[in-house]
Amino acid sequence: MHQRADTQVAIARRQTRRRLRLVGAVISLAVGFLLYKTLSNSITYFKTVDQAIAARSSLGGSTFQLEGLVVAHTISYPNKTTVDFLIAGSRHHQIQVTNYGEPPELFQADVPVVILGHFVGGGLRFTSDQILVKHSNSYIAAHPNRVRAPNGSVH
Repeated sequence: MHQRADTQVAIARRQTRRRLRLVGAVISLAVGFLLYKTLSNSITYFKTVDQAIAARSSLGGSTFQLEGLVVAHTISYPNKTTVDFLIAGSRHHQIQVTNYGEPPELFQADVPVVILGHFVGGGLRFTSDQILVKHSNSYIAAHPNRVRAPNGSVH
């Protein structure tokens, strides 16, 4: 009789260990999944206009930084908090941008910009909420041949 009680205790301990392992595995998977989602959503990708157009289908609606040159005569202000414009890449590709928020003071045509946002819809429309004007000689020296002006000069 004593042996039967010992067997039942051993079986109960094995079942408890199995349950604890299962609970531990579920918790580990849940934490891993949450970490993955958090890290993948916080990563901001950097693409030139040409790269973004080439990777349009794989980018989907993910947020990334888009670099290009503001095309002359395309800037319009539909209201006080929105600006629409085109940015161009070095291969004459262009993307339509709608930025929500006030652009920086140095924002103007024919200047290199980096905008943070994502593609909307199936076309080449990009929605942004941040514009960074890249105008210094150190930026141009650090990133040669990335952005080509409409007149052919490289910025």
